[in-house]
Amino acid sequence: MKDFYTEINKSYYYKLILAVIFLMVMGLLFINPLLSEHPLGYYLHIVLVLSLATSILLYPRFESQYLRILIILIASAYFYTIFFLYPNTWTGFIFLCMIPGISIFFFDSKLFYFSLVVNSILMMATFSYISLTDLRNIYPDINQDLIGNIINFFGSQIFLYLIFHLTYARIKKLKIYYEEIQHSERLRTTGQLAAAVAHEIRNPLTVVNGFLQLYESDPSFNKDVKRNFSLMIDELKTAENVISQFLSIAKPNGAIKLETVNVKTSLESVTDLLKSYGLFHDNNIDLFVKEECFIPANNIEFKQLIINLIKNAIEASNDGDTVTVVVEPSKKNVEIKIKDQGCGMSREEIKSLGTPFYSLKSKGTGLGMMICFNIVEKYNGSIHFESAKGEGTTVILRFPAKTRQEVILG
Repeated sequence: MKDFYTEINKSYYYKLILAVIFLMVMGLLFINPLLSEHPLGYYLHIVLVLSLATSILLYPRFESQYLRILIILIASAYFYTIFFLYPNTWTGFIFLCMIPGISIFFFDSKLFYFSLVVNSILMMATFSYISLTDLRNIYPDINQDLIGNIINFFGSQIFLYLIFHLTYARIKKLKIYYEEIQHSERLRTTGQLAAAVAHEIRNPLTVVNGFLQLYESDPSFNKDVKRNFSLMIDELKTAENVISQFLSIAKPNGAIKLETVNVKTSLESVTDLLKSYGLFHDNNIDLFVKEECFIPANNIEFKQLIINLIKNAIEASNDGDTVTVVVEPSKKNVEIKIKDQGCGMSREEIKSLGTPFYSLKSKGTGLGMMICFNIVEKYNGSIHFESAKGEGTTVILRFPAKTRQEVILG
């Protein structure tokens, strides 16, 4: 999880890590029999303690996937070395079982499964090595009940998997909830701003626009001056359009009439409307709808949502690319996917979508995408973006579906 250290206080992290390092150092120094019996093993113990301590101390500063993997590998080497260097310490086996638990702190599913697989392979190799060599005399508890220890090991791995699965799922839900709260707050703030200032701005703009049109038609001004008037009128129209978008965001939900929208019919209407716009950019629009499906929404706003998203897909595409619209209905939801083959977006850019005045277009205001978010939220839907730089973008819309029976009765 990239924002791990924005969620957990760094000072608390360092205090916890220093406590762990202190315990490792105490285990190294306190009445250690290796110091006199096996100095090479003791030096290896020192190297692993220093390596593990250094990596976990540096992690908040140089957070990366490679460093996470390195920490898991060093920790595995450390615990397996402890297990073989100190055979009389039974807790070594417990630490071996808990190695995948380290990755839980990183909230990284790929890293957890990686550590789970690696640890299982290493543990099976360890059991085999002990049972086939003279080490079975040094580890009698393992050798005498090898099958039982294997069962206990895999039981501990299943237990760790359950802990990780439940924790990871809960954190993902909290993250989605946090993002929804942030987005709702952005919408609320923008709506309040729109309601407060839009009408006050529109009135003086209307007056200025009227005078400019009057001066533009006045024969006493030459063509160069009139050209400037035309330019100013065009800019005022742009400002008027921005204000209209603000008012659309601030419009109360009660003012919109809810109806049953035939998704197939609406999408066919929108794609027919935008075909000429796509051809102007040398792009095609392919629509795939398996069957008729219905959602409770306002047809005009639903079309506005789809128009904005398809236009964005066309503008993001290269010449000759195809924008694909696919509808996949189910019993509970209607899923609409709008896919382009354009330049794509980074994770940071996706997170910023819907923010007022954030746009990837050179002359964009970002309000169009914010209106899309507002429409989706208004009708209890969801909007999700799948994208990567150079790989295009897929917008996934989901709305609650109405069954044919509900449509007939409704």
